[in-house]
Amino acid sequence: MFPFNFEWIWDMGHAVFMGGLWYALTILGIGMTYCIIKAAIDASKENGEHHH
Repeated sequence: MFPFNFEWIWDMGHAVFMGGLWYALTILGIGMTYCIIKAAIDASKENGEHHH
């Protein structure tokens, strides 16, 4: 069942589950975006330091 299906019933269980799902996906997405942007910025800096 998908939320856009006409048989979906928005009771409290579905609302809590979908809210928790989207909250968790948002936190993961923000974390991944931060890590990718930080890695790109660190890789583009040329300050002469070489790490092995």
